[in-house]
Amino acid sequence: MMAFIVGITGGIGSGKSAVTERFEKLGITVVDADLAARVVVEPGRPALAAIAEHFGGEIIQSDGSLDRAALRQRVFADEAERLWLEQLTHPLIGREILEQMEASGSPYTILSSPLLLETSQRELADCVVVVDVPESIQLERTIQRDSNDEAQVRRIMAAQMGRDERLEKADIVIDNSRSLAELDDAVDELHKEFLLRAESAH
Repeated sequence: MMAFIVGITGGIGSGKSAVTERFEKLGITVVDADLAARVVVEPGRPALAAIAEHFGGEIIQSDGSLDRAALRQRVFADEAERLWLEQLTHPLIGREILEQMEASGSPYTILSSPLLLETSQRELADCVVVVDVPESIQLERTIQRDSNDEAQVRRIMAAQMGRDERLEKADIVIDNSRSLAELDDAVDELHKEFLLRAESAH
């Protein structure tokens, strides 16, 4: 039987990884949908061959790996291309996530995914945590982190679920615009709660 599953999501730049790293330090397995998405397009995987055939060889780097930045520009500039890519990769990512969750040995498992609420991944989670910051902070953090221009970041944000809708669908909200010490406290409290809920779910 699969452990109690906590889904963690949030818009780009909200600081999901700062939250999930803290759970990992507490000994909890984190299955990261972004990492699963990288695994399914590794060299030698059928999905990578299909992407190269569809978008052209220039999307592949000299070492044979996917040029993710180039692909991101293509798909966020063209809705039809984004949908094509999602139809190819989402079922593969879903299978990879399930395998990783089934292999988890911690009392509960975290599924961290930027598209948790937009995809069928929502059905995997017993509880949904949204990491939230104002959109101005999302913009600022993402521009600094990824060296993307503002227009590109706004396109990515527009392709994600809106902040209000995300908050409506949350079971729990972590306000990540405060200090790191407050984030530590919030995660510690949730960890205790999830241990209790995982225990009673057995």
